[in-house]
Amino acid sequence: MNELRKPHGAGRSTFDLIDADRLFQALNVHRSMVLLDLGAGSGDYTIPLAEVAGPEGRIWAVDAWAEGLRRVRQRASDRHLHNITTLVADANRHIPLDDRIIDICLMATVLHDLLRDGTGETVLRETVRVLKPGGRLAVLEFKKIEGSPGPPLAIRLSEKDVENLLTPFGFRIDSVSDVGKYHYLLIASRPAP
Repeated sequence: MNELRKPHGAGRSTFDLIDADRLFQALNVHRSMVLLDLGAGSGDYTIPLAEVAGPEGRIWAVDAWAEGLRRVRQRASDRHLHNITTLVADANRHIPLDDRIIDICLMATVLHDLLRDGTGETVLRETVRVLKPGGRLAVLEFKKIEGSPGPPLAIRLSEKDVENLLTPFGFRIDSVSDVGKYHYLLIASRPAP
């Protein structure tokens, strides 16, 4: 597949700005889970997710930035992690995964960028499609506060902004956690039918 246009924020990671222990505690990842790191970049979240999920788990790293995913593959190889699959794709068009296979989808500081490139309707509809019944969507975003680091204030999403985006797609907000000076983690689920 040809490399897609380099997305907003590609190459920059927020992993060093968050409290990883708080993040992983809130995510409640178990061994053998199937996870989607949507907007995976170079894998700063993918790699620790793969380690927590263990060899029985599976991590799909999806991004429009092929170079970032090449780095994910190299980092996974260096750590002898064989539970990561990378896919180059524009989530605002399609997530190239089967229906109802994902336990947790993580969007780590990418939702605001996806909204720059579209309405968010396709990516949220696609997320609903790939989540298992009762699956969870974890949205890590910059707090809506002035200053660096992070995008301009007008682009940032408050917890209420994210809730307003998710509820029309059948999500209910399970929790909002403070995971660092600049970030919050909102976890939403779609009740099983």
